[in-house]
Amino acid sequence: MLLSVQDLTISFEAGGDLSEATRGVAFELRRGRVLALVGESGSGKSVTAMAILGLLPGTAAVRGSITLEGEQLLGAAPDRLRELRGGRIGTVFQEPMAAFNPVFTIGDQIGEAIRTHRRLTSAAVRERVGDLLGTVGLDDPERIARSYPHQLSGGQLQRSMIAMAISCDPVLLIADEPTTALDVTAQAGILDLLRELRGRIDTAILLITHDMGVVADLADDVVVLENGRVVECAPVARLFAEPAHEYTKTLLDAVPTFGATRPAPAAGAGILSIRDLVVDYSSRVRAVGGVSLEIAAGEVLGLVGESGSGKSTIGRVLAGLTPVTSGAALVAGTSPVTSTSPVTSTSPVAGISPVTGTSPAAGIDIARLARHPWRNARALRRARSGIGIVFQDPASSLNPRRTVADSIAEPLVLHRDLTVAQQRVRVGELLDAVQLPAAMGRRYPHEMSGGQRQRVAIARALALNPPLLIADEPTSALDVSVQARILALFRSLQDDFGFACLFISHDLAVVEQLAHRVAVMHRGLIVEQGSTEQVLHNPQHPYTQRLLAAIPVADPQRQADRRAARVPADH
Repeated sequence: MLLSVQDLTISFEAGGDLSEATRGVAFELRRGRVLALVGESGSGKSVTAMAILGLLPGTAAVRGSITLEGEQLLGAAPDRLRELRGGRIGTVFQEPMAAFNPVFTIGDQIGEAIRTHRRLTSAAVRERVGDLLGTVGLDDPERIARSYPHQLSGGQLQRSMIAMAISCDPVLLIADEPTTALDVTAQAGILDLLRELRGRIDTAILLITHDMGVVADLADDVVVLENGRVVECAPVARLFAEPAHEYTKTLLDAVPTFGATRPAPAAGAGILSIRDLVVDYSSRVRAVGGVSLEIAAGEVLGLVGESGSGKSTIGRVLAGLTPVTSGAALVAGTSPVTSTSPVTSTSPVAGISPVTGTSPAAGIDIARLARHPWRNARALRRARSGIGIVFQDPASSLNPRRTVADSIAEPLVLHRDLTVAQQRVRVGELLDAVQLPAAMGRRYPHEMSGGQRQRVAIARALALNPPLLIADEPTSALDVSVQARILALFRSLQDDFGFACLFISHDLAVVEQLAHRVAVMHRGLIVEQGSTEQVLHNPQHPYTQRLLAAIPVADPQRQADRRAARVPADH
């Protein structure tokens, strides 16, 4: 047996009390196998991995047994653990941009990992770095080695991280959410790479993830954790076909799948009109190359594509954060800075009135204002009052020093002339609308779960009844069950409020659940757009077809068939 974890109990001291993160966790992993640890945030997945690596903080109390090739790791000397980390055990982290040092090149950092565990000359290290980068499928190893982290895409960074992890031929590879931040095609490439490495060097992989499609694609066996306990352990095919525990069934039921699309809303007035939009970041980098889009009141347009396709750049243009080279972005329905927002009790949701739009021709050209933000500061502020924004990571978009109520009230303070009492009533209505108790308003962001923080971000975005909402990857960092609840909430709010929405995402299954229409971006251009049914179920462009083929499905046999079908096309 390569790795054996038995009766692992991990507790943390907080305020004089011990809080258990895991209780009696047990599993085994053999060479050449992939074992997936799955469960929601707080289930104990990552803390178990940190215990294997010996990286738990001093406040942790650990009982039980962890052996690697028969050697006990719990209680091992720090020097011995350092020898094992990066040597016998390789690690792939969730966010490679945060894991790499931004001031050193990729080659220098992989080289440092090699020199820590191997006595090689500088020339041999450079040769080894190049070989590793080629092994993980990077086409230009020399350029990658000379590059700094910010000069590479997410997929290139993750491949480089895997190159570092396997640099000293580990017997165990711990992959902690290795594809969460990647688009579907980059994710498919990373999963193919891990599968190939497992077969080539007979490395065992401990895969930590909340994505059941990834589990179906890569894992041989699955351990399901709930609140620090193992509730089910089974081969992957049996677990998906016949889940034994109710929690496992809940996780599988929450996975977004392709099915029925949302019916198109009744034709409404235009809210957003993007015309021939061009964004150049430099004389050599064109991020958006002549894009035109329209969104009507009550309509959700899903904007999809790989990282670097230009979709988030369009969102930043609409927020007035990125200047454009040419073109227009007209947003209707914005209101004057000093107007009031009466609070009533007759609306469909918690006293908040649905929005109504006007023709974009009568709206404000955000693109023109953003070219000279200081000169147009007042007009830009007015335009932003008609746009709500929900970001991918609410933990970084909410001020950690302000209460939830203060964060939600911030747009009201900036754009509305309301009394403190009116602001308080409005915040209460908004919390109720996103299904959070009023008492949550007194908490700080760190005192809430990821799903709760995202509800707060949605409430803040809706505070001014904006005619347009921009949602940029709002569910990609959430567990599947939390994601399912946020998507249901979003659909309900969008139906009741009637706001138009630009929903930016790389998750096509999520887009199908929310969007009435879909536009596909590739290298700064719209290559296909139409109804959700048309684009996602009868794609015409080869790039759209490739995106759909790369999506992992939560069914091991179907996923194996899909993978076999797309391999010839990839090569």
